[in-house]
Amino acid sequence: MTINVYTEQTPNPATMKFMVNKLLINGSEDFASKESAEHSPFAKELFKFNFVNGVFFASNFVTITKAEDAEWADIEPILKEFVKGAVESEYKIKEESNEAVNFEGTDLEIKIQQILHDYVRPAVEQDGGAITYKSFDEGVVTVELRGSCSGCPSSTITLKSGIQNLLQRMVPEVKEVVSEAL
Repeated sequence: MTINVYTEQTPNPATMKFMVNKLLINGSEDFASKESAEHSPFAKELFKFNFVNGVFFASNFVTITKAEDAEWADIEPILKEFVKGAVESEYKIKEESNEAVNFEGTDLEIKIQQILHDYVRPAVEQDGGAITYKSFDEGVVTVELRGSCSGCPSSTITLKSGIQNLLQRMVPEVKEVVSEAL
């Protein structure tokens, strides 16, 4: 199989989404630092580039956060070539096995997690990010935004007008959605 890599801009100017024509991972993995990539051969290699500040994997893409002084025009071709080679060489994203999606908590918490997984996750992944459910307490749903969503100027709008409105319509007990800072 020939691996094709193409890039997409994300709403966050510091991140670029590198799409491949192959499933890389079920779920997502976020490596916000070189140290966090210890158990990911793929991410560890990406962090060897001094202009890589963050690596995020989900389904068929890797979102890369660049250093402030790097220009996409200079580094995009290098990263495209690297991602193509890494996928062809079957670099592992994570050394241990991936477990199935399991929701835990009360019936209400499970319903919230299911909605986030089914409706919100695919939309957030389109922009090169991910969302993780953290908690539900007294009407407040706490989530964590990662990948290109982390530090993105429009993530607050996404959170309040998109995710919060959706959850309030589907789960009347939800009063507010907040994002946990990384």
